[in-house]
Amino acid sequence: MTTLITGARGKIGQAVIARLHDDGLPVRAASADPSALTVPAGVDTAELRLDAPETFDAALKGVTQVLLYAEPAAIDAFIATAQAAGVEHIVLISSSSVLDADATDDSIGGHHLAVENALAASDLTTTVLRPGAFASNTFGWAYFISHDLPIQLAYPDAGITPIHTADIADIAIAALTGATAVRGRTFNLTGPQALTFREQLAIVSDVLGRDIPLVHITHAEQLAQMSQHMPADMADGLLDFWAAATAHPETVGDTAESVLGTTARSFEQWVREHAAAFSRS
Repeated sequence: MTTLITGARGKIGQAVIARLHDDGLPVRAASADPSALTVPAGVDTAELRLDAPETFDAALKGVTQVLLYAEPAAIDAFIATAQAAGVEHIVLISSSSVLDADATDDSIGGHHLAVENALAASDLTTTVLRPGAFASNTFGWAYFISHDLPIQLAYPDAGITPIHTADIADIAIAALTGATAVRGRTFNLTGPQALTFREQLAIVSDVLGRDIPLVHITHAEQLAQMSQHMPADMADGLLDFWAAATAHPETVGDTAESVLGTTARSFEQWVREHAAAFSRS
């Protein structure tokens, strides 16, 4: 009855591992480099590269459930190996980008949609979690804020619904521990409130107790900045999304409250929990 956790170094994976272990449930943490993992004593680890089928057999041996991050490179081989190993249920961390009309042609949407479609065509019970923007994306501002530099944005009034990663983890845990209202369903996850980037920045400013300047830049200028840290087509896709969200802000979807009946964590809560990251150097 072991649960395999891919993405075991991330916040969601770490939270799920800790909770399952605390509940006495067998869990295996997987990573391309298991030696780099920090897991509770007694938690099994395994090498797993989702684009390398030769790592699948050992990682999936004795596994009945998987928390899976979307990687389409070898998804058909992964599904076949999982079925042969006796896996019954997969909780997929997908993306709200699959809901876009042009998702197939979008680098982010297409990436996740390929995995969703492959799982839908299989006999595996699949719970699909489609979060939108993570509150933790705000870490991208940390260097600038901590060095008293302005935040430059092409679309400061894009309205999005940032979700706390702990809410995603809670819903994943519910699915993995047998909550019948969650298992096998698809959820378009959001935080509890739509906020523009301008409003998010105001919350950070309020928590820190100091002004944070905002500078409006062009689409092309921000694309050039973002392309230094991610593929240009991905950066362009994000900017197009923010442009659309300026005209048509996101609406609140499935939240921790609507799915689990628990209070959804706010963006302000996330900022307060991570305020040290934005403190002056």
